Amino acid sequence: MSVPAGRFDDYTSDCRARVAFEVLANRWDSVVVFTIAAYGPMRPAVLLTRIGGIRPKVLHDALRRLEYNGLVERRPYPEAPPRVDYALTEAGGALLEPMQAMGAWAIRYADAVLDAQERFEVRK
Repeated sequence: MSVPAGRFDDYTSDCRARVAFEVLANRWDSVVVFTIAAYGPMRPAVLLTRIGGIRPKVLHDALRRLEYNGLVERRPYPEAPPRVDYALTEAGGALLEPMQAMGAWAIRYADAVLDAQERFEVRK
């Protein structure tokens, strides 16, 4: 596959497309986005339960990173005890389509990638 003529500049070292790739690069961020998209705004403790297999600190870091990138919104409530939940922003919701496309790619090519990694390790 080749890049269409005139489109190569879209992927240079300082291009905007890198923002999307960097946002999706963290292993837990996409899981958090998908979970909030599937179940709606929720508190961190509920996210921990829904996701499973993620440590509280890792979830906290993912939520902060997603908030920093404008993909989730932290919503505090003035209650006693204090309550906070997280919701997707418009940009966070818009990521679902490209994330689903990457998931489809993984379903199709993950075995080939894993086989290549295994062959590479054997060569070492």
